[in-house]
Amino acid sequence: MLVKVAAVALNHRDKMVIESGRGLPLAFPFTPGSDLAGEVVALGQGVTRFVEGDRVISTFTPDWIDGLRPGDARTPAYRTLGGHYPGVLADYVAMSEEWFVAAPKTLDSAQAATLPCAGLTAWFALVERARVQAGDTVLIPSTGGVALFGLQIAKANGAEVIVSGKAGNAERAKALGADHYVDSEREDWVEAIYRLTGNRGADHILEVIGGRHLGKSVQLAAVGGHICQIGALDGFEVSAPAMPLMLKDVTIHGIGTGSRRALTRLVRAVDQTGIRPVIDSHYSFADLPAALDHLDKGPFGKVVIDVCPA
Repeated sequence: MLVKVAAVALNHRDKMVIESGRGLPLAFPFTPGSDLAGEVVALGQGVTRFVEGDRVISTFTPDWIDGLRPGDARTPAYRTLGGHYPGVLADYVAMSEEWFVAAPKTLDSAQAATLPCAGLTAWFALVERARVQAGDTVLIPSTGGVALFGLQIAKANGAEVIVSGKAGNAERAKALGADHYVDSEREDWVEAIYRLTGNRGADHILEVIGGRHLGKSVQLAAVGGHICQIGALDGFEVSAPAMPLMLKDVTIHGIGTGSRRALTRLVRAVDQTGIRPVIDSHYSFADLPAALDHLDKGPFGKVVIDVCPA
């Protein structure tokens, strides 16, 4: 199936792959990028899921259709677009129809391109693994792409949301629905969250930082709470105190995006609830180096390459 690419949303992982290969078995010439929105312009033999003119988005892990992620204890699967498989930073891509889902009807291409990794990761963590419910308290210690999706998804499910981040992002986070905002650069930000929750802690935490920050999430988790370990901005080796982890019966979920079926459910939820992805900035294809550099500046939301804007 041939897809004309309209927009590609960038992830920190794309920058890491371009700069270092990230230890992946890249075959050159190699195309980076994993998250596209585009239009089907030609069909191969046997294509049945789409017709010409359909708007589609890519799936980050093409082999993961539903259920448990492929792989085993020795070798967890990491066969992703822009990693094991060629990526999507191109004018056109020719890929299997199984590697796409229908784009949301309520989003434009730039917005839709943010769903395959950031949107799906937040959805899979909070809804499909942690099972967030109305009345729960959700802590989100960031204002990046996954974090802001998590904020909106949690609010759409009736949760109370605490966001922690740079002081300058407080008003924008509250405009998206955050009930409370804590300056993460305060020395007592952990104490501030204890006070906000009456010492109860958070039922769900999107751990998008990783490394030693996981220890803070364990401290702040409520009894019976869930921590969704997603990010590695503070390193791939995580650490946390064992006693509160055990005494509070905390569940840690390792989250690596989600299945194609889960992405389809996210698309349906976006169309039904009016969730709007937050885009920090747009760049042209020619300005890709500047867009990648922008990822290091802590954008509020996603950075998008407009490949062929409508």
